[in-house]
Amino acid sequence: MVSRRTFLTTLATALPAAALVRRAHALAVDDLAASPRALLAVGEAVLPPELGRAGIAAAVADFQRWIAGYREKAELVHGYGTSSIEWSGPTPATRWMSQLDALDVSARRAGARSFAALPLERRRDMLRTELDAVKAASIPTVVGRAPHVALALLAHWYASADATDRAYRARIAKQNCRPLATSGRKPLPIAGVRA
Repeated sequence: MVSRRTFLTTLATALPAAALVRRAHALAVDDLAASPRALLAVGEAVLPPELGRAGIAAAVADFQRWIAGYREKAELVHGYGTSSIEWSGPTPATRWMSQLDALDVSARRAGARSFAALPLERRRDMLRTELDAVKAASIPTVVGRAPHVALALLAHWYASADATDRAYRARIAKQNCRPLATSGRKPLPIAGVRA
C-alpha cells in the first residue's frame, strides 16, 4: 500500500503545477507537525550531543519552522563579493518527508515500532547507510538543496547563531544587531561549551 506522503511526492514530481506543489508542501508540513518524532530522532542521531535534549529539540523545532516558511522561487542571499542572484527551488519538504517515512519502514523491517524507537547507535548506522546511498560528500551550504533530510537538518543548525557561538566558545550572536558602542568589545566567552 502506498503511503499518502509517497503518493504526494510522486504526484508533485509528475505534475509540476504550482498549485499542486504548494498543496503537497502544505500537506508535508502538516504531517511533520502532526508527528515530529521521526525528525526529532534524526536530530538526536546527527546533531551534536553537547546540545542536550532541550537544545536538540529546539534545533529541530527551528528547522520545522524553516520548512513551514519555505517558499519556492524566493530570492536567496548571494555570497559576499558576487552579484549573482539565485532562487530557491521546488519544495524539498515532500522529498524529505518520504525519506522520514522510508526510515520508519526500514526500522519496522528491523523489528522496531519506528525509527524513533531504535537505539541511538542503530539510528546513526541507518543514517550512515542512507547518506552513503545518496552519495553525500559534505553538508550543503544551501539547506533546501540537501539531498537528505539529515543533511538539511545539520546544514540548518550549522548556519545558526548557536553553532557559531559554540564553534568560537563565545557569545558572538551571529546575525543579531549589537549597538555600535559594543561593537569593538570582544564577545564574552561561554562557560563549559566544547567546540
